[in-house]
Amino acid sequence: MTVLQKGAIGTLLTGALLGIVLIGVVFGGEAALSTEEFCTSCHSMTYTQNELKESTHYGALGVNPGCKDCHIPQGFRNFHLAVYTHVVDGARELWLELVNDYSTLEKFNERRLIMAHDARMNLKKWDSVTCRDCHKNPDPPGEDAQAAHKRMETHGATCIDCHQNLVHEEAPMTDLDASLAQKKLVLKTDGWDDWDGAGDEDDEDDEDDDEDEEDDDD
Repeated sequence: MTVLQKGAIGTLLTGALLGIVLIGVVFGGEAALSTEEFCTSCHSMTYTQNELKESTHYGALGVNPGCKDCHIPQGFRNFHLAVYTHVVDGARELWLELVNDYSTLEKFNERRLIMAHDARMNLKKWDSVTCRDCHKNPDPPGEDAQAAHKRMETHGATCIDCHQNLVHEEAPMTDLDASLAQKKLVLKTDGWDDWDGAGDEDDEDDEDDDEDEEDDDD
């Protein structure tokens, strides 16, 4: 074996070792940044942690969910989303933590709507993947709820479009489709039923027009 061949093998082995170390650092770092202890190391997040523990979601399926279960996509196929969330959203929230005063819940509530909307928009973009990890194939009881879920499928909506105030203190609901289209926070002006019902009213108007046309023909 020549010196050149030995050097190439040594380079490959060194590169492979560095690659393994890098993968370990990335995966280990992501896991460390997803812990409850890290999330609540910012004082303001203790407010939302207490809200979670008092919500119906805590222990509802025999488990006690943490911050990452809703706000960080899990699993290897969603790893790129988790890394993006930590790097981009994490850096932004750290900056906002430094420049805003969250020393009291009242001051935190002044920005609650903005923060809630940002979290909702993430879920919208992820097709509520963190919701679906626990709530697989939901079959809600009652005809109204089942009809609402069917309308969700036909209108291309996702869980967070309707279920916006289940865990934390209530914040005004936002229209996520309109917010995406207009690239700004847009408040919801009506409920899902009212929005969907507009199409039904149009259908009824069309039916009335058809009946009028039939009468004219007679």
